Amino acid sequence: MSRVDFGAKPWVFPMPVLIVGTYDENGVPNAMNAAWGMISDANEISISMSEHKTTENFAITGAFTVSMATEDTVLPCDYVGVESAKKVPDKFEKAGFHATKSSKVNAPLIDELPMALECKVKSFEDGILIGEIVNVTADESILTAGQIDYKKLKPIAYDPVTHDYVAFGETVGKAFSDGMKLK
Repeated sequence: MSRVDFGAKPWVFPMPVLIVGTYDENGVPNAMNAAWGMISDANEISISMSEHKTTENFAITGAFTVSMATEDTVLPCDYVGVESAKKVPDKFEKAGFHATKSSKVNAPLIDELPMALECKVKSFEDGILIGEIVNVTADESILTAGQIDYKKLKPIAYDPVTHDYVAFGETVGKAFSDGMKLK
């Protein structure tokens, strides 16, 4: 194997495309695209983000939702990442999104995105948002045998090298099972 050095880069594969939903002080929904996030504990998500309208919003409400961007929603999900709600206050509406108020936290569920984590803000320090996941909600259309089916959800990932959004492929193994063959 011959290796090539690229220096320090934020390259982790796959990188989920997360859409963070919040309400502002007037109850207007907002969404932003955040690619640098992942589960950090059994009921916790951590997302790296700078100051945005979204951060102002969750400072007021103490809550947010995190939805998975999907193959069918690439255009609006990218739009909420390239447009600022400080410049375009109705960017949520311009993206074609519709909100349903979460029954668990003071944040919007995005009707067009079929899965969401409903979260309470635990902390936001040094650009790292840590949220307590209080519920996961999913539209019945993406369930198989009562469980979320990623093939029906069709989440996308962000390729930080090429700046492409990519779809997931086929199942190649079974976690907590296949490695047992080497024991």
